[in-house]
Amino acid sequence: MKIASLLRSAALVTAVALIPTATATMAQVDGRAGPEFARLFTVFQKVKASYVDKVEDEVLIRGAIDGMLAALDPHSSYLDGAALQRLETSLEGNYSGLGLSVILDQGAVKVISPFRGSPAEQAGIKAGDFITHLDGKLIYGGNLDDAVAQMRGPAGTSIQLTIFRPGRDEPLELDVKRGVITLEPVSSELQAGGVGVISVNEFSGNVGTEVFTAWQSLKKEAGGKLNGLVLDLRNNPGGRLDESVALADLFLKSGRIVSQRGRARGETILYDAESVFRGDMAEGVPIIVLINAGSASASEIVAGALQDHRRALVMGERSFGKGSVQALLPLGPDSALKLTTARYFTPSGRSVQEGGIKPDITVPQISDPDYARRQKYQTRESDLRGHLINELGIKDEEMEKDTIDDPRFRLTADQLKEQGVEDFQLHYAVETLRRTTKSAVALRVPLKK
Repeated sequence: MKIASLLRSAALVTAVALIPTATATMAQVDGRAGPEFARLFTVFQKVKASYVDKVEDEVLIRGAIDGMLAALDPHSSYLDGAALQRLETSLEGNYSGLGLSVILDQGAVKVISPFRGSPAEQAGIKAGDFITHLDGKLIYGGNLDDAVAQMRGPAGTSIQLTIFRPGRDEPLELDVKRGVITLEPVSSELQAGGVGVISVNEFSGNVGTEVFTAWQSLKKEAGGKLNGLVLDLRNNPGGRLDESVALADLFLKSGRIVSQRGRARGETILYDAESVFRGDMAEGVPIIVLINAGSASASEIVAGALQDHRRALVMGERSFGKGSVQALLPLGPDSALKLTTARYFTPSGRSVQEGGIKPDITVPQISDPDYARRQKYQTRESDLRGHLINELGIKDEEMEKDTIDDPRFRLTADQLKEQGVEDFQLHYAVETLRRTTKSAVALRVPLKK
């Protein structure tokens, strides 16, 4: 029943595509790998017979499976028991915990991003932070699933996190009260001058429909017409591949949205516009897509599609760079294999893997007082051990940070705060739309609340 319920949902946070196991391919592997399996079994027997302590078969088999998958890429893993249960609750988008997206980076638990409005974000945890202790207990070198399990718990209970923040000399001790994490996939706000902002926080079910509804509400609030739209995909770790296609389709009238290419012939799938929604719902309205290093997978599909079709200006910082698709393969009633089976490509044929989406206009988040320090330790797909290599090749200079001092971005966080600017990237995007629309002077009239 547990596997069945997982298969009914596609809302995995790393753009998982659910596909059946290729039996013929498995048979070929069995025939060729006989001598290697014999060597593995010999090692198993030697450890059982000669290791200093008695070792259970389950421990050795699980270790062999984990080691096998660790040799592939960071997104392939074996799930059973509690790990499978945690995945199932994440799919439902409703659990008690802190609201963090984390990875294991060379033995350390590293924060990719806190969810918007989560207890973690409210406590001040930021992307790039390293969690070293939970309730005073060292978790470095441990298992990521164990660390996640400890951070989850009943709503209202507290846990102490010891945080190492790059650029700071002393660790931070933060007491965080767990809450019910009910992810709000889409939120919206009307800014002064008739500029709408739609934030997509993760790609769960019905995101495309919810963005359409948000657009209609913003138009009504603005008196029937919007002068610009900011589509905010920052710190969005991804989700359902079909919902990323649906979102892009809202703004495209023709052409390719994304292509998925695997090793097997049947794993190549093409996704085109006009397959989910008809027409461009915001035709004639200028759009800016905001991304950053926390924008991954499905977020990159949307940004890449709108950028390649020149439907939107992409602004912010280079995205995470996760251009692979995972399949969930059941192994029994209580276990499954999450396996990378394909790469995806933007309409122009660009692979997102490693390089991510490069913004048309790079805008740093200078309203964050820790921005410069944390940038040195920012984690992307290309930083993960064992990541897939971009088979199209990426020139080194394309992945290097522009170190030119831009005069537009010299204000400090304190100076921006004095001006009332708490989110510089969003502020810059909205101001850009106001400057580029026809009646620029009228757009500067403050919005009446």
